[in-house]
Amino acid sequence: MPARHLITGQTGEDLAAAFLTEKGLRVRQRNFRCRGGEIDLICEDRGTVVFVEVKTRSGAVRGEPGEAVCAAKQERLIRAASLYLSHIKAWDRPCRFDLVSVVMHAADAAIEHWEDIIDVRDGLGRGHAPWQPW
Repeated sequence: MPARHLITGQTGEDLAAAFLTEKGLRVRQRNFRCRGGEIDLICEDRGTVVFVEVKTRSGAVRGEPGEAVCAAKQERLIRAASLYLSHIKAWDRPCRFDLVSVVMHAADAAIEHWEDIIDVRDGLGRGHAPWQPW
């Protein structure tokens, strides 16, 4: 039996995928893993590749789910996204990073969606090449 936090996380990702689908996004891939990190959901929104970080919390846990997307996490997401775009040869596609927050309660869940949470137009910093030639 998987650990409780893994079950909670998987349930949150399932709810997030259904929520985004209802909003008109198309889920292309789940749990993309690479040396650079992991992306929970990769979606498409009217031609834009959307890399989605899903943060799930139980109602008993303090703190907002979005607080867990620190600078180090953002950098891992950017690296994983760049590897994904290289893998599918899609550097010419517009992209953005979204966050879906899922807070689980006894009988239901509160879901919030924030678009474009990471500004990557200035590159990765520390002398790296620009993120994407948009």
